[in-house]
Amino acid sequence: MNSGRNIFAQVMDFLPKKEFAKCVERYEGNKRVRSFSCWDQFLCMAFAQLTYRESLRDIEVCLRAIPNKRYHMGIKGSIARSTIAEANESRDWRIYADFAQVLISQARELYSDDDFGLNLDETVYALDSSTIDLCLSLFPWAKFRKTKAAIKLHTLLDLKGSIPAWIFITDGKVHDVNILDYLLPEAGSFYVMDRGYLDFARLYKINLSHAYFVIRAKTNTKFQRQYSNPVDRSTGLVCDQIGMLSGFYTSQDYPDKIRRIKFNDDETGKTFVFLTNNLLLPAFTITQLYKCRWKVELFFKWIKQHLRIKAFYGTNETAVKTQIWIAISVYVLVAIMKKRLKIDSELYTILQILSLTLFEKSSLFQVVTNLTCTFSKPPLANQLFLFDD
Repeated sequence: MNSGRNIFAQVMDFLPKKEFAKCVERYEGNKRVRSFSCWDQFLCMAFAQLTYRESLRDIEVCLRAIPNKRYHMGIKGSIARSTIAEANESRDWRIYADFAQVLISQARELYSDDDFGLNLDETVYALDSSTIDLCLSLFPWAKFRKTKAAIKLHTLLDLKGSIPAWIFITDGKVHDVNILDYLLPEAGSFYVMDRGYLDFARLYKINLSHAYFVIRAKTNTKFQRQYSNPVDRSTGLVCDQIGMLSGFYTSQDYPDKIRRIKFNDDETGKTFVFLTNNLLLPAFTITQLYKCRWKVELFFKWIKQHLRIKAFYGTNETAVKTQIWIAISVYVLVAIMKKRLKIDSELYTILQILSLTLFEKSSLFQVVTNLTCTFSKPPLANQLFLFDD
């Protein structure tokens, strides 16, 4: 029995509160705070994500309408739109970024044995970015174009469990390839990227770190073949070549052997050319690795549809980053809960159930797994007949 404890409180039990306190102390988040702590702020924003609140006023009205239930949710501070707005705009967003990384490390450990479609022992990451359009008059700091503002979510996705291993938020003008400067490659891991990240000087640093990359080549990439490996053309492979870059600048930026694989996709009718520094993995496996890169595209689509990261509760940079990091924390929290409770339902299904049952005083496991509904027959209408047959 969970007498007195609602679903929201049970979900928040999966959060490591001691680690959250360390993050708050690291950036002095509760300094000179009297009534609305960082933990209260996190719970209010998590509530907004789980119930799809549209504005700060929406959050305030809903939480003020349930004072007794709000206490059992763990929110001890007073709720006001101005209080939440001030907290989002003034408190260091790195508190929630660091806490999200704590949750990410826990989730990746839980999903480390999951299969993503390829039988590989190495960790495989997909690197990509997604742009969120903003209003220039409200978000002038998010530089993008003359008449448009935007931010970018640069994400390194662990394909096992589709857990974001690393996220970097910039304005829309930052080119994708610059993010490779912030990347710390793990030896033995694979990094799968689109050709927007094609910079051979940066790729060579990945090679020197004993990590592997798989990336699409551009049409003007000059390559000199040294020898070819046999391929099975029935799989769509055209060639598997080992050689050197022959361009004047590219040969200086990447002075080592590189592998070029050409592949015809029967589904789309397109021809793809891949470059990789892994010389041993089967060529067809390399093509399948790149195909798995689409999981990061699905991740962006999912969070934009089911989390509040396209409409923001504040307009300054701190408020925007705070909301995004708390949204990511909620996503990872639900993924952790799904794994620890061994729930077979998808994350979307779990979120939809939670959005309607947060104040129920029932077992969390029972609520998210009881998907069967029974309908009783309607009672016979007590209606007199006007005419006899």
